[in-house]
Amino acid sequence: MSKRNILITGGAGFIGSHVVRLFVNKYPTYTIVNLDKLTYAGNLENLRDIEKKPNYLFEKGDILDVEFLFDTFKKYEFDGVIHLAAESHVDRSLHNPNEFAATNIIGTLNLLRVAQTSWHENYQDKLFYHISTDEVYGSAEHGEFFTETTPIDPKSPYSASKASSDHFVSAFNNSYGLPTVISRCSNNYGPYHFPEKLIPLLINNILNNKPLPVYGKGENIRDWLYVEDHARAIDTIFHKGKRGEVYNIGGNNEWKNIDLIHFLCHLMDKKLGKDEGTCAKLITYVKDRAGHDLRYAIDPSKLIGETGWRPEVTFEVGIEKTIDWFLANQEWLRNVTSGAYLQYYSAMYQGR
Repeated sequence: MSKRNILITGGAGFIGSHVVRLFVNKYPTYTIVNLDKLTYAGNLENLRDIEKKPNYLFEKGDILDVEFLFDTFKKYEFDGVIHLAAESHVDRSLHNPNEFAATNIIGTLNLLRVAQTSWHENYQDKLFYHISTDEVYGSAEHGEFFTETTPIDPKSPYSASKASSDHFVSAFNNSYGLPTVISRCSNNYGPYHFPEKLIPLLINNILNNKPLPVYGKGENIRDWLYVEDHARAIDTIFHKGKRGEVYNIGGNNEWKNIDLIHFLCHLMDKKLGKDEGTCAKLITYVKDRAGHDLRYAIDPSKLIGETGWRPEVTFEVGIEKTIDWFLANQEWLRNVTSGAYLQYYSAMYQGR
């Protein structure tokens, strides 16, 4: 197995931590450097099980700090970048679009410039892999599916910032020959998910007997993919994807929000020993958010056809695994919701 030095940005986040874990465990000859700013969504407790592995290193830093990025590239001589670091919550983007533009657009541009300069246009065996989102496509009409050629039509500041960063990645491929690949994935769920997103929010609120907020009438439709299947797809695209291409990743698993919520309530009633319908009584309908896309639907046939990747975890299995993980890790959940997890970096890494 070849030796490689790979930078994974945002590796302490939800999806990033699963990608870091997969690469560290699967490729012992790779040096995996996790770069994370450790904002509210970056949690090193997500990686306790691999933090002492000899091929894993952590660097705390900001992708807006160009000098730091140049120093880090020089220090580790990366030949691959998997870029996940991003502001990713739509509601937060509505309140602070400038922060999303800074991190998601300028941060990505900084990484592209640093990679291009550090590699001195010697691009053999190099790759800049940008993780995007299906939200850049906007909303899908009934019966339609997003393909890689679907026009970009973002509806929120978050998706607009991701669409812009996608265009910069493509521009660096076209203008400078930088070897790039982009993937756009549907909604993820699974262990270590920060509890402002729908599924962990519901689980946490049920455990604390709080209302379960539902936007509008709950008619919005999402395609859900278990996070470990997404990590496997990223691994597959990193090693087998064609340079300059875009790949959609999805689970062929569409659910109306309200149907998903009722199903989750049913499972939580069963697992918590409550009477059927108890958790559903917590459902509370709230005003719909601005620019709320009605439906996302991914067509992953290009990725499946070119690489053979397929989702392995059905939603019925994945949602039970997710609930079981959160029920077994309520201390993690309490640390995240209280902010206590932010102390972990100081305890583990300060003074090293």
